[in-house]
Amino acid sequence: MRAFLVAGEPSGDRLGGTLMQGLRQLAPGITFDGVGGPQMQAQGLVSRFPMDELSVMGIAEVLPKYFDLKRRIEQTAHAVIEVKPDVLITIDSPDFCLRVARLVKAETRVRTVHYVAPSVWAWRPKRADRMARVIDHVLALLPFEPPYMQAAGMACDFVGHPVVAEPVATAGEVSRFRARHGLGAVPVLLVLPGSRKGEVAKLAPVFGTALGPVLAARPDLQVVVPAAAPVAGMVREMASDWPGAPLILDPGDTGPATAATDKRAAFATAQLALAASGTVALELAAADTPMVMAYKVNWLTWQLVRPMVRVDTANLVNLVSDTRVVPECLGPDCRPELIARAMLEVLKHPGAQKDAMRLTMERLGQGGEAPGLRAARAVLARL
Repeated sequence: MRAFLVAGEPSGDRLGGTLMQGLRQLAPGITFDGVGGPQMQAQGLVSRFPMDELSVMGIAEVLPKYFDLKRRIEQTAHAVIEVKPDVLITIDSPDFCLRVARLVKAETRVRTVHYVAPSVWAWRPKRADRMARVIDHVLALLPFEPPYMQAAGMACDFVGHPVVAEPVATAGEVSRFRARHGLGAVPVLLVLPGSRKGEVAKLAPVFGTALGPVLAARPDLQVVVPAAAPVAGMVREMASDWPGAPLILDPGDTGPATAATDKRAAFATAQLALAASGTVALELAAADTPMVMAYKVNWLTWQLVRPMVRVDTANLVNLVSDTRVVPECLGPDCRPELIARAMLEVLKHPGAQKDAMRLTMERLGQGGEAPGLRAARAVLARL
């Protein structure tokens, strides 16, 4: 059996890696081809080109790279057509992946699976109908998504969210982390300005300014910034003038294994996190860490996207738990004074988020079969 997989983001690479691991377990002898990052490569994929070429977000941000992305779409589709795999599995990144699937379906009858259902419940509901023209089967991360996909004519299985299978820090790891960084018993304020250069460039100045009023009210807090490897140098430079002498956790200083352990321990020991809006909300929920989310986008992107949004929150804890306990400062509300106010409120009443975070983890499949294995089983069952 041969599977061709395409991922365009680090989050998709993680999904692809665990899916490939599950496929190897259930279908010994399977071979892989496609595009992916380090986690998929660790499972045997030789990526046809660097995955990070596809990691672009926002309409205004995509436009300058349009012709390069179009070339990669055609290159990827032609490779699938030439290889004739048993299944094409595209992972998230729908603007890229579904264009690849469309070209493949026009020339072949290769079965197509898309991992991560589009958030049609949030915006652009017609996407499901268009997707059904080129996708046979969807693997959904959220429990309420299958009916939307099935109504459009696609098979869909809820396979669980990968966050429920990721390790959380032990008490020993937290203790060693605090001792190694000289934190003692001081309360920790976690700051996560994103994993992409564009995110960090936009959010770091806003986050730094927002810290001022918070640290003035709570001078006992120690700011800790777990930086993603691709942007660690940029984060260190931009956080150099933040108040509170932030502790930067740079993976380049320790190596990947220690960096991952330090990140888990930082999440587990923090009293509050200020984070770029995204799936990190679920990582924080898994660590039982209260949060405030913020995101600043290009003005044109916001003006074009906002009228199409059908929900009143972008936070997955709010959505999965059907609550609105996690504060968000998005778009024009991504302002230091609003962020600081929300942070101080959560510090005063951190318990308000705890029940919602536990319910979220339960609904995402915590305690069940690992999502990667569950996803692999779903793919094989419908071939």
